[in-house]
Amino acid sequence: MNRLFDRNDNLAIIIAGIFSIIIGLGISRFVFTSLIPSMLDNFLTITFAGILASLNFAGYLGGAMLSIFIKDINQKVKLFRIGLVIIFITTFIQGFTQNEIIWIICRILAGFGGAMAFIVGAAIVMSKLKMESKTKAMGIHFSGIGFSILTTDLISRFIISQCNSWEYSWIVLAVIGFILSIYSWYILCFDEKVETATTKHKFDFSIFSLFVIILIIAYFTEGVGFVVQGTFLPDIINAIPGLEGMGNFTWTLVGLAGIPSCIIWMRLAHKYGSVNIIIIAMILQCIGILIPTFTSNMYLNLLSGIFYGGTFVGLVALFMNLGGSLAKDNPVVLMGALTTSYGIGQVIGPLYSVYLIEKFGSYNNALYLTAIIVISGAILLQLTKKYNPNKHL
Repeated sequence: MNRLFDRNDNLAIIIAGIFSIIIGLGISRFVFTSLIPSMLDNFLTITFAGILASLNFAGYLGGAMLSIFIKDINQKVKLFRIGLVIIFITTFIQGFTQNEIIWIICRILAGFGGAMAFIVGAAIVMSKLKMESKTKAMGIHFSGIGFSILTTDLISRFIISQCNSWEYSWIVLAVIGFILSIYSWYILCFDEKVETATTKHKFDFSIFSLFVIILIIAYFTEGVGFVVQGTFLPDIINAIPGLEGMGNFTWTLVGLAGIPSCIIWMRLAHKYGSVNIIIIAMILQCIGILIPTFTSNMYLNLLSGIFYGGTFVGLVALFMNLGGSLAKDNPVVLMGALTTSYGIGQVIGPLYSVYLIEKFGSYNNALYLTAIIVISGAILLQLTKKYNPNKHL
């Protein structure tokens, strides 16, 4: 038991890191998707839901960019804690109001707070872990993404089943997030100020080879592929005749599939090469995106959720790992470019989706366009694979 409250114990650090993911992604972002079907009944329109999702990712993108350029680990701890506070306040407020302006502000701030809790939290976890190889431990840490979807979805569904109120779900999740934050706040800091060595590298344009530029573009297409299902999947499934009410169960499968996905895809990449595995994962994601457009079969549509959850977490890890390997002495510059491209895709995806949904009265055209965008990224990578300077990756 003492290990769990030892700030320098690896087990405590990993647990606190997973708690920070539940707060930073599960509560600040993914539970919004889980609650969309309930909120559409008496609050949201599909257009406003898409706008809120886009604004949330805009806030997240801003926070992600800030976190990349903050080098001092002591400053990162402060930003991490600020993020935890922001998420608690905004989540709590969302349970008490339907004022659209307040919701817009809350979703932007929640996105920023989510970046602080997730990205900065991961950096602190990486810094604090004391072991020779941190790869396996960080794989466990990032499995928390799937776990964050699963836990917040189950909690929100339980509250709705008991109280028939999405408002109570936000309030309960805010309280749970506050409790988890206490532990993460305590563990993910340092007993004394850490001296951070700052190494300056000359900017090298040569890192932006043809392959790297294509990699950045492909990551943009994956940002689009991630966000459309990540925003609307439960309602997409509920809108299929005969599958009404199955949306949230599909979202639960997304969380379950996401838990081991990062570890599995990274092992496959180590064996068969990152680019090859990225292409395969993007193709699988495309199949999952298209399934709801051509069949109402329950099992195939459940498979759509599994394909989504089983690919999006792994693809983030695969792209960022490959980018880091290609970055030479400019990891911040290339990681910033990758993060920006992915973030732009996240912001754009919900906006064109709600336009097509309103225009055509179904999700199909939005899903067709999303699949075309994602598969174009995979095709570009395949065509330029020979230009990869690290062909063994």
